[in-house]
Amino acid sequence: MKTGIIGAGLVGATAAYALTMRGVGREIVLVDIDHARAEAEADDIRHAVPFSHPLIVRSGEYADLAGSHLVVICAGVSQKPGETRLDLLGRNEAVFRAVIPAVLKAAPDAILLIATNPVDVMTHVATRIACEHGCDPERVLGTGTTLDTARFRSLLARHLGVDSPHVHAYVLGEHGDSEVLTWSLVTVAGMPLADYCRLRGCSVDDEVRARIDDQVRRAAYRIIAGKGSTYYGVGSAIARIAQVILGGQRSVLTVCAPSADIDDIPEVTISLPRLVGGTGVLATMMPPMSPQEKQALHDSAAVVAEAITGLSARS
Repeated sequence: MKTGIIGAGLVGATAAYALTMRGVGREIVLVDIDHARAEAEADDIRHAVPFSHPLIVRSGEYADLAGSHLVVICAGVSQKPGETRLDLLGRNEAVFRAVIPAVLKAAPDAILLIATNPVDVMTHVATRIACEHGCDPERVLGTGTTLDTARFRSLLARHLGVDSPHVHAYVLGEHGDSEVLTWSLVTVAGMPLADYCRLRGCSVDDEVRARIDDQVRRAAYRIIAGKGSTYYGVGSAIARIAQVILGGQRSVLTVCAPSADIDDIPEVTISLPRLVGGTGVLATMMPPMSPQEKQALHDSAAVVAEAITGLSARS
């Protein structure tokens, strides 16, 4: 199967590399306004193919996306040090109004995976534009809090002394400052967190929770301050979502997609546990959270809804 990637910057190129290392699909096409950059990245990744999996990796134009089952949208302006994801909104909307129609003209049946920040609002924008061009909304989703969820599981697993695949925990809401770490839903080896801690004689007290929350919530800011941008984590998240879609799996991922209603907030795009498969988003789950987490999720949805409303007012 063919995967298109729009934007051959650090995120797009890293996603292509991660797809190659995982052996996801059969062909990857990199498209970028900077043709030389796309060609150079494709060449560099292609040289890794003999050490990984037999994929075709090449650069191309929008027309070369024909037949793509999945197109990943990484195009957009970069996040600056100290800039929030929501600050990027106005600068990226114009990019999508050019990119999305061009993608769907070349690959009208493709699933669109949005990675451009602020990803919740940009996924909302992408869905609206795509639907105007005949695309079903279920075929548009964003990376959402997939990476935040991975950070949460990884940090908690390290504290508990187990490998992260044995920890189930979700980060929901906005991919950003208002995201919600759902501690009440955490299970380890199939047990609630408190039961596991009693069994193993460990502790996850308020201090530990606060430290992990800060490390998850502020991770991007620290990385950007240290090296300018983040790309390994989100590139790997993209590859995982692509693996689910191209492989026709049925996996629960915290991707973002439009929701008809979150409490009293209508038509907002945030991350929830969603069943993802070969045709896109198959179902959305609303897990039983604590009252505090429910309120936090409502507040997070309100943050995204305010940005969407502000964008609509400017349009």
